[in-house]
Amino acid sequence: MLADHLAAKFRSVDTTALCDADKSTRVLDSGIRLRSAEPRIAGTAFTVRCRGDFFGVLRAIESAAPGDVIVVDGGGSDIAFAGELFARGALVRQLGGIIVDGGYRDIGYVRDCPLPIYSRFVTPMAGTTADLGELQIPVECGGVQVTPGELILADEEGVIVVDPGRIEALLDAAAGVKAAEAGVVEKLDAGSTLSEAVNVVAHAEALRRGEPSALAFLV
Repeated sequence: MLADHLAAKFRSVDTTALCDADKSTRVLDSGIRLRSAEPRIAGTAFTVRCRGDFFGVLRAIESAAPGDVIVVDGGGSDIAFAGELFARGALVRQLGGIIVDGGYRDIGYVRDCPLPIYSRFVTPMAGTTADLGELQIPVECGGVQVTPGELILADEEGVIVVDPGRIEALLDAAAGVKAAEAGVVEKLDAGSTLSEAVNVVAHAEALRRGEPSALAFLV
């Protein structure tokens, strides 16, 4: 489970600020979409790999610790690896969310579910239950590598993966991004243009001269 002080820091920022703070941040591809009522995830990855069979997902839900996020490498298959009962079971076990590179079903329940749930597809057809699957191994989900114990953060913008050793510094950097953005918003609300809040002209001139430059907020 993400430490309380880190979870509090994440609540004050968002995934866009985290990505702005570090362009190397791993972002699950946009095909992995929010299906539930609650978008925010902040927890450690409990991984499962399965192909055409969802029994491994059930095993993962029953094995994971409170706050863990079930990350399912379903190979992008258009079958359901979980549904309403799995979501309810995850809530009982106080898990942090379910992310499936594959299908999810029972959306009539899931769309109002307080457990954050993301999937690539919605489909009524479930897989089989004859394979154990593989738990707590490095997997690929949404086009990125996820290792057990890495941090999964998500909101309305999408899902990212962060090395636990980097999370505090990244959250602090993201807080700086949000603070700078707030200053720009204040200027815009007061009637300033973007060029008066961001170094648009100077940055463009430097680029034309072939000089190193970066787009930056004007203080």
